[in-house]
Amino acid sequence: MVGYLNQHADAHILTLEDPVEYLYASQRCLIQQREIGLHCMTFASGLRAALREDPDVILLGELRDSETIRLALTAAETGHLVLATLHTRGAAQAVERLVDSFPAQEKDPVRNQLAGSLRAVLSQKLEVDKQEGRVALFELLINTPAVGNLIREGKTHQLPHVIQTGQQVGMLTFQQSYQQRVGEGRL
Repeated sequence: MVGYLNQHADAHILTLEDPVEYLYASQRCLIQQREIGLHCMTFASGLRAALREDPDVILLGELRDSETIRLALTAAETGHLVLATLHTRGAAQAVERLVDSFPAQEKDPVRNQLAGSLRAVLSQKLEVDKQEGRVALFELLINTPAVGNLIREGKTHQLPHVIQTGQQVGMLTFQQSYQQRVGEGRL
């Protein structure tokens, strides 16, 4: 996603990674890459410092704790595009994991923040490619008004069904992605 933005947009991108896995050469974007432990101590402290630099896009290598998640949501609410990774088995589980990172008394405000600022969740799995190497399968959840309401109401268990029936707005299940790859002769 950073590579795509770098080729197609004019923006200031700031990444926080542990470790930096890929070095980007600035093309259309100004890209600043920071490594946890080298340039800042934690994702949360790095994100606080990043917000003072007013980037257009913030990439967080991983959402590891509630403090970082809260800061990421605040950054998104203030107009920054926040890209982040979270290790889950699918898009709906990512939403649940974000909310479940907080104590019970904080979950409702977090659900509201997430419902208002989330744009999409893209989940990927790598499978062995028939042709060579690996091929990615994707699941895509787009935050429509219906999805936002389910998040707000704590009904995230209904998100897999919404993804399954949301093709007309661009959503995609792993099964649909798998069928596409089979059609391409990759699986």
